[in-house]
Amino acid sequence: MLLHHRDPYGADITREIQIGFYGRPLDPSRPSDPIFQESFVYPLYVVFLLTPSLTLPFRTAQEIFRWLLLFASGCSVPLWMYATGFRARALLTITGIVLALSSYPAVLEFHQQNLAALALFFLAAGAATAVRNWLALSGFLLALATFRPDISGLMIAWFLLWSLGNWGERKRLTYSFVATMTALVFAAQAVSPHWIVEFFTAVREYPAYGADPSVLQLFLPSFVAKPLTAALVCVLFALCWHWRKASPGSEDFAWALAWISTITIAVLPKQAGYNQPLLIPALLVLLAHRHKIWRAGFVPRCLLNLTFGCQLWQWIAALVISLCSLLMPPVRLSAAALVPEYTLFGLSVLTVAAVIAATFSRSRGSDRSGLSPAGIAGDLSS
Repeated sequence: MLLHHRDPYGADITREIQIGFYGRPLDPSRPSDPIFQESFVYPLYVVFLLTPSLTLPFRTAQEIFRWLLLFASGCSVPLWMYATGFRARALLTITGIVLALSSYPAVLEFHQQNLAALALFFLAAGAATAVRNWLALSGFLLALATFRPDISGLMIAWFLLWSLGNWGERKRLTYSFVATMTALVFAAQAVSPHWIVEFFTAVREYPAYGADPSVLQLFLPSFVAKPLTAALVCVLFALCWHWRKASPGSEDFAWALAWISTITIAVLPKQAGYNQPLLIPALLVLLAHRHKIWRAGFVPRCLLNLTFGCQLWQWIAALVISLCSLLMPPVRLSAAALVPEYTLFGLSVLTVAAVIAATFSRSRGSDRSGLSPAGIAGDLSS
């Protein structure tokens, strides 16, 4: 677009993308062809983030970007730790980074080089800088994350609501976000005057060929999953409204991040493993409050164990396969290559359930939590 003034939403670019993915352009008249068209479905201003690689050979840019994404994934862990108030020693932080980078989603991102890791890094950095009270920088980073609106939308909406909760002290976040978004949109408009219409057209067409059932729809019948999705979004809104005045770095602030990350993954119509690092803040909050959750009762304790059991399965299964690969030829292990994935989507559902159970069990342990349904309803009414 920048060098040759080509339209990334055009049919000719879609054809080239398909050749890159499938070796040839797709033929709609062939029923055996994949339904995923692999077209460009990003806001146009994403290209400004990629301009440093403009003059590099593709192979060079590919290798740099591969390691850049891995670096971004690793940096996200201490940033989420800071944002959720999870204070840990250096050794534990390094261990968390290593475990995150050795998880299946991180390895998948390393090979597929999706932009999810970069968007999640901007979200984590935006959350951490908000806690640090660098609100102008936080708004700037959150605006950069909007090139993946599907995974960043709810999180950004929360921070804007949180900014309104104490406007006098937090308005710099909103001002910075709006200013950065205005600059990005108008800069893209200057390069391609029709990009907004083309982008929304691509978004409208995307569910017909590129969307998957949500994780909830994967495990539940549609007539149950759809109303449950609506109910979870309503509960999320009620809780975020209740927590809108939470102090940065407080327990309520951390639980808000946990809820938003889990609900985003639960309702997202895309079963892609590289989006799952968004669960990191939720897992950190559950880990930080594990002793309270353990004492809260059988159901929260069981859900907590199952959640971390699903995550441990990925590492244990991958480790066993790696050790076996030292003694067996790869051909004999090919059938076991997907074993670490068996709990991938179960982790999303169990994390949602664990966060819900842990959140509402807090009201039984402390009258000050204000998390009873009556308290939330009263706050919304007021």
